[in-house]
Amino acid sequence: MNKVTPFDHLVLILGTLLMVTPIAIAVMTSTHTAADIHVNGLSLLPGGDGIETYSTVLTHKGGFTGQVTGARMMMNSLILGLGFAVGKIVLSMLAAYALVYFRFRFATAMFWVIFTTLLLPLEVRIMPSYQVMAELGLLNTYTGLIVPLLASATGTFYFRQFFKSVPDELLEAARIDGAGPVRFFIDILLPLSRNMIAAVFIIMFVYGWNQYLWPMLMTTEESFFTLMRGIKQILQVWIGSQIPDYNQAFALAVLALLPPVAIVVVFQSWFIKGLTESDK
Repeated sequence: MNKVTPFDHLVLILGTLLMVTPIAIAVMTSTHTAADIHVNGLSLLPGGDGIETYSTVLTHKGGFTGQVTGARMMMNSLILGLGFAVGKIVLSMLAAYALVYFRFRFATAMFWVIFTTLLLPLEVRIMPSYQVMAELGLLNTYTGLIVPLLASATGTFYFRQFFKSVPDELLEAARIDGAGPVRFFIDILLPLSRNMIAAVFIIMFVYGWNQYLWPMLMTTEESFFTLMRGIKQILQVWIGSQIPDYNQAFALAVLALLPPVAIVVVFQSWFIKGLTESDK
């Protein structure tokens, strides 16, 4: 084993500071008033309005309608993130299961067609998807927010690689015991895929939680606004002498960090195992 040198520790410390410092600045700045931030800029020292600011963004009804709260926007983001993660996992597992265990012509070609969709960003297909949702009357609904983007080439790729690493002896043993395709999938593949499910869940949850463009197009009612839209809406306020509520925007940004961080902390061991064990 190579000996760890002081230079290695220095690099790790600098990398940690590079990652943590912006978060610390956001947390500290959110405890100041909007006027202080407007005059003095960002701060690494705590202010005296932290409790009031976070209480306001979570419970105070605001927006153009005067009805939306930060807690409501946080719940919308949570629904979007969980819907993305669970839906993408279910569809990806079923697609990968069919590609690996069902012998049909052009299975490999179909997989590569699915995989090449990774080259098409959301912006390429966003207008056709919006038109379909509008014609179906699904604007300003959770269904319209979640369903159009559930297909996942990334999840299908991960699960396909994992399923291909499962020994064929398990399939043969299941057949001997009389297990059909559904039972084999539920009783054998699903428990074995626990680590991979956790890894894909983290990736997809963060992807759904951080969505901005798609929710902006799909929602015009503030009751469906997510945290990302709320932050942008606060910063757009500049009427006469009124300055944006910078402290509330920073507070929402800090709150937006908490669920993804919590998910990663809880599932980190499964996440690492899920991304590495498919190579075995």
